[in-house]
Amino acid sequence: MRPDLLNPLFAAVDSLKGVGPGLARPLEKLLLTRIRDLAYHLPDRFVTRRAVADLDEASVGEQIVIALTPREHRSSPGRGPFRIVAYDAAGNAITLAWFGRNAGWAKKQMPLGKTCWVAGRLDQYGQMLQMVHPDHLGMESGAALGQLVEPVYPLSDGLTQPRIAALVQQALTFLPELPEWIEPGLIAKMDWPKWRDAMTLAHKSEHPGARDRLAYDELLANSLALLLVKAANRKRTGTPLHGDGSLRARLQLPFALTGAQTRSIAEIEGDVAQGAPMLRLLQGDVGSGKTAVALHAMLIAVEAGAQAAMLAPTEILARQHYETLRKMAAPAGVTVALLTGRDKGKAREATLMGLVDGSIQICVGTHAIFQEAVQYRNLALVVIDEQHRFGVGQRLLLTQKGRRMPHCLAMTATPIPRTLTLAQYGEMDVSRLDEMPPGRQAIDTRVVAIDRMPDVIDSVGRHMAGGGQAYWVCPMVRENEGADLAAAEARHAELKVRFGDTVELVHGQLRPQVKDAAMERFASGAAQLLVATTVIEVGVDVPNSTLMVIEQAERFGLAQLHQLRGRVGRGADKSTCLLLRSAALSETGRARLALMRESQDGFRLAEEDLKLRGGGELLGTRQSGDTPFRVADFEQIARLLPLAHDDARLLIDRDGGLDGLRGQAARLLLYLFERDWGVQLLRGG
Repeated sequence: MRPDLLNPLFAAVDSLKGVGPGLARPLEKLLLTRIRDLAYHLPDRFVTRRAVADLDEASVGEQIVIALTPREHRSSPGRGPFRIVAYDAAGNAITLAWFGRNAGWAKKQMPLGKTCWVAGRLDQYGQMLQMVHPDHLGMESGAALGQLVEPVYPLSDGLTQPRIAALVQQALTFLPELPEWIEPGLIAKMDWPKWRDAMTLAHKSEHPGARDRLAYDELLANSLALLLVKAANRKRTGTPLHGDGSLRARLQLPFALTGAQTRSIAEIEGDVAQGAPMLRLLQGDVGSGKTAVALHAMLIAVEAGAQAAMLAPTEILARQHYETLRKMAAPAGVTVALLTGRDKGKAREATLMGLVDGSIQICVGTHAIFQEAVQYRNLALVVIDEQHRFGVGQRLLLTQKGRRMPHCLAMTATPIPRTLTLAQYGEMDVSRLDEMPPGRQAIDTRVVAIDRMPDVIDSVGRHMAGGGQAYWVCPMVRENEGADLAAAEARHAELKVRFGDTVELVHGQLRPQVKDAAMERFASGAAQLLVATTVIEVGVDVPNSTLMVIEQAERFGLAQLHQLRGRVGRGADKSTCLLLRSAALSETGRARLALMRESQDGFRLAEEDLKLRGGGELLGTRQSGDTPFRVADFEQIARLLPLAHDDARLLIDRDGGLDGLRGQAARLLLYLFERDWGVQLLRGG
């Protein structure tokens, strides 16, 4: 239960003055639903203004505060702006302009002949000085001069800077005095302010110590919670698994295991032989052979007389894993079954009975495999594929299946920088598949300007005429008004006119049956071109598809581009990936595409992407599993997370954990950042 001291911070935003249903909706778009969220809604930047006595002291483009006297109100016909002509103390003229329905408000704020303090950006329109939509108007000089340094907050439609700033200031009045949870030596060395002071300072100015301290708090809460998960897991009772190798010896894989695969299997075998349940993450680049490692792990469980299950994030991926594992495990005589939410009737009942009586040794499926009605005879190992799509809370659901907590092997094909691995999977041991199976060919990656679209379509046509298959990926499903992003539905319609019924469409908003039918046509070769969104980012395996076209590639993160490119190059034939870029390309976008062209090492690309994004800058489509943080940006994660991880370990190993004096303060920190599942685990709840 959350400590009473923090409850005011978790009150709904509509408890604040001036927040009704109309304002609550745009706040919700920014995930600002509680007072705590507003307090942590930190400014993107600050506007620094200069107070000037007259316009002669100011420069065009400068942010200023100045006293002006209105002499004329001018209304424009139609939708033209409302203007006020005003003069400074030296008699210099300036036009203040408002667009939209602001005339009545502006007239009231600036009556003719009354000197008013104005804050805003000085611009020039023709020969006339101008200020469009001044940021602040006020009769009192003190209020205006208080805006010399002003925060600029992220907004959504329906919110203004003054309104969000006023709400943030209200939220800050709810901040309690909290005890210190950071190690005293570290806080002194870094010269960080106390928590409450840091919260206030971060909204007033560019105070690096305040921003760093708040980011560090979030990183410390995450590190501490993950270490508590790890510590609690070691105290649990698992099922020691000792396989005799008999089933694994019967496997007839079409390739020899790499050194990285052999090493990872040995690490897993050592973990599952222990009394405490395994928590291990298997990181492997696209095509590095994670499925083969997972099968070896599951066969260890079956050799020991137990069952194993594999959880996939989508039904498409679950079915693909089922077919792959069923074929690979056939020589060993192991029974593999599929269970998804779509399975009904007698087939589902037969699967459920097989799990209960143990005749089904490996089960593959979606979340359905952990539903309450699904029971196992002796579930001892769970493999979670594409782990970044499941949170810690979902991992903890595994405790509810099996006689004892099953061993857990999490897998991800999304290469993660080492720093972010610590941030997202700090409770897990990590194995890396950093070798590719022999014979896998490099993918020919080219960057093509979007104005060469007709040539690209012709190239796709020639590829299909030769019997090849191809993917065409767009950033979004359908076009929004005013959006310039490529839409899959429109592109599919255009390509279908050109190539006929051999073109299929897949995106996340389709009904599962429709999506599966399209994928089945493409996988079987009945369809040659699959137009899709990033729903095909992981797991889709069609060896005959050797051409990938990614439209507006600069909109995607490097890791996501690498995942999409990995859908081709899965067979014996040479594969090509065409990255279609827009005409307007930023330096960062250009650097990303250049890296994609020169490297096929997913781990290197992940590290470079982190450097390119720098202080939290995300260009284009947000990639899954970027970061679990809202306060700390990428630069702060890279710089402060190792400190936070060490501090959390120090608190547990030296300072008495959550029972010590600092630990009591750390409990508040965990609840403040909603990592209280770490506390619940400690209690055994």
